[in-house]
Amino acid sequence: MLVPLNPLLHSELRLAIMSLLMSLEEVDFMDMLEQTEATPGNLSVQMNKLKKASYVKVNKTFKANRPCTSYKITKKGIDAFEEYVNALKKYIFPEKS
Repeated sequence: MLVPLNPLLHSELRLAIMSLLMSLEEVDFMDMLEQTEATPGNLSVQMNKLKKASYVKVNKTFKANRPCTSYKITKKGIDAFEEYVNALKKYIFPEKS
């Protein structure tokens, strides 16, 4: 039986964000923009959705007197991502379930 996919992670941009955060310890907003090729507004909206779900932690600091926002994935985010990937595998490889 196929498990429902997490709708929060079943978005191309949010999945890209989470994949990037799974592979890096911390990513700042500008690097996230470059890696995802998202618009600043769309990236902000999607990051807020992930933050609201407690999947990411936001850190706001200043570098050279300029604001710098960076993101880290939380334990809850890691668990959600791993569950999503495992559920997706069941769609792709149903005979191995």
